[in-house]
Amino acid sequence: MARTGEDAADPEPTFRRRRELGAASARSLLLTVLGEFVLPGGEPVWTAAFLRALGLLGVEEKAVRQALARSAAEGWLAGERHGRRTAWRLTPAGERLLTDGTDRIYGFGRPVGAWDGRWLLVLATVPETSRRLRHLLRTRLAWSGLGNLSPGVWVSPHPEHEAEVREVLAGIGVAEGSTLFVGRLGDLAEARRAARRAWDLEEIELAYEDFLDAVRALRPADDPGTFAAHTRLVQEWRRFPFLDPGLPAALLPDDWSGSQAFALFHERHDTWRPVADRQWKAMTA
Repeated sequence: MARTGEDAADPEPTFRRRRELGAASARSLLLTVLGEFVLPGGEPVWTAAFLRALGLLGVEEKAVRQALARSAAEGWLAGERHGRRTAWRLTPAGERLLTDGTDRIYGFGRPVGAWDGRWLLVLATVPETSRRLRHLLRTRLAWSGLGNLSPGVWVSPHPEHEAEVREVLAGIGVAEGSTLFVGRLGDLAEARRAARRAWDLEEIELAYEDFLDAVRALRPADDPGTFAAHTRLVQEWRRFPFLDPGLPAALLPDDWSGSQAFALFHERHDTWRPVADRQWKAMTA
């Protein structure tokens, strides 16, 4: 079994959650490397470079090769043989996927402006027998920042996302059976209760606290260690645009840890990124 950065035996701290949110797979770590280093570079990358990079994160060679093959099968990467070696480049679909993900990662977490009290409500149901479609609806709406208030009822305090949500519903084929409207939901106390029902804010808070603890403990001593720490930093932060809907401050608990996590992520990212880039260039030379 492949050992990822979370469970590899090395002297660096690992991210251990109070409640399991899912260990990073070789494929997930590969996507982080692709988005953080390959996408900005715009150049093909040899298999050997991926083996070295993910090896620093504790991923074994077999798992790296499987992750590359799976990403190619899904249309994100294309491999070109040069004798016994393979160079991998992002496909247009892969570039779109990673560009969208990068925009979400680095645009996420900034303070939300004053909230006018309006909600976007979405009534969307899928038959119990359509498990795949139900899963797709749930994950796509969650990625768009909506919470499940009750069966078939999704909400967001960001009515400006209506056009995006309509595209999501149309894309998975449930637009005609859905209803969207914008309105207010009682007073602030009721709105805060609704937020606690639609999102597990305690779970999100725990995830932020674990992120803070783990990142503060990272002390990379050299370029390879900084590359690994930086990649782990981005890998962990990638979860939060999916977990955290970016609620207005009025709906959040006092002393919300997400604000501290946002500041720490960007501080460490700015510090580690130049060294990580240097290490990546050395591995791809």
